[in-house]
Amino acid sequence: MILEVAILNIKKGFSEEFELNFNKAKRIISSMDGYISHELKKCIEQDDKYILLVNWETLEDHEIGFRKSPQYQQWKALLHQFYEPFPTVEHYK
Repeated sequence: MILEVAILNIKKGFSEEFELNFNKAKRIISSMDGYISHELKKCIEQDDKYILLVNWETLEDHEIGFRKSPQYQQWKALLHQFYEPFPTVEHYK
């Protein structure tokens, strides 16, 4: 199992809209092959900051199966406009 970790810094004042869009986007990611589970947590100390944890069966399920899929374009359209700066994504085993 691979854990994807992303720190998401959201543009100031857009957290509520981000959360609404994430509720739509989570249906996309959870339908992907190799997806196991995810958690989105809001930071207590800093407004507009979240951590996204996604468990995948393999690194390829995330990097190839998800990121190179047509569904990723839907994910991107829903969420990417909220990030500032764009998040760094790391993987752990």
